[in-house]
Amino acid sequence: MPSDRQEAIVDALLGFAVFAVVAIAVASDVSGTGNLPLGYGLAALLGALMLLRRRWPVAVLAATSVLVIANYVLDLPVIGLAVPMAAALYSTAEAGRALWAAATGAALVAVSTAVRLGEGQDPAYLLGYELASTVAVMGAAVALGHARWQNRVAGHQRARMELLDRRAREHEAAERLSLERARVARDLHDAVGHHLSVVSLHASVAAEALAEDPADTAAARDELEHVTRSSRAGLRELRATVRALREADPGDGRIASLAHLDELADTVRAAGVDVTVTGAPRPGELPGVVDATAYRIVQEALTNTLRHARARTARVDFTREGGVLGVTVADDGGGEAVPDGTAVGSGLAGMRERVRLVGGSLEAGPGLGGGFGVRARLPLGGER
Repeated sequence: MPSDRQEAIVDALLGFAVFAVVAIAVASDVSGTGNLPLGYGLAALLGALMLLRRRWPVAVLAATSVLVIANYVLDLPVIGLAVPMAAALYSTAEAGRALWAAATGAALVAVSTAVRLGEGQDPAYLLGYELASTVAVMGAAVALGHARWQNRVAGHQRARMELLDRRAREHEAAERLSLERARVARDLHDAVGHHLSVVSLHASVAAEALAEDPADTAAARDELEHVTRSSRAGLRELRATVRALREADPGDGRIASLAHLDELADTVRAAGVDVTVTGAPRPGELPGVVDATAYRIVQEALTNTLRHARARTARVDFTREGGVLGVTVADDGGGEAVPDGTAVGSGLAGMRERVRLVGGSLEAGPGLGGGFGVRARLPLGGER
């Protein structure tokens, strides 16, 4: 972009050029009747207006038009229209007032032509030669100014669009980051939380066994073995989650899958709850996202059973109907409603969020015959 100093130099040179051309026209007055000093003063004013054309383009156009009309009213030497008007017309059109510039130029051409014809000037020369060149120069000035204005507006629009696009990308990145954080939180809550619940339960049983009979080390050792296995499983889940976060392509193995359902059920059975599984899909039979979501639902529901239900049995049922996978986990525990602020409430919120992401639905609450049940419906439309 040109600096203010460069613009001032250009305007000064343009002003001098306008003054020089008009002064030459005044000096070469063919009629010999004009007031030359006043004509030179008019030329100086027209040149001086060029210094103001950028800041007040419409005012400069109006002042230039008044001076040109005054030239005819005062019967001064003929100076023409193209040179004194071109810069003012260009500046006005560049400021976004092309219609004003075009209308003013057309009106001045009509007035000038009528006045000069009335003064008896040669119509052939005036209409056949000078009028065409004047209209061409003035029209070109308006067209160039309007094109410059359009380019500037287009540049502003492009800059605005780039700004909006950049903000949209920033918002999208922030949303992706938020979703990724929520996914990691769900994975850690579901996977590691399940194993920690098993560890806590077996540790409590071991402590109770030693408290009742300090010599009963066999029972305590058995419980501690369960603690060791669950701790290792939880550590594997944690490492898998961290590895998936670090690697751009974590590979084909999924952190959560119904392929690990038997292992999950065994850990719950070892904790004292008899788990029955019916209708489990075969490995690779479901789309990956549905497979992982179904596993996490079962895992979180059984974890809640261990933590809070004081149940003896739990049942996991899978059904497929009309392109929808049904997952039901029910136990014979207390079945009390749980406030959303508790750990169970957080687990249910996580399940609902997972189900929502795949376009499914989830219901949870006490069963009619007692206990607590979780029922999810997962569409199977995802890609495998």
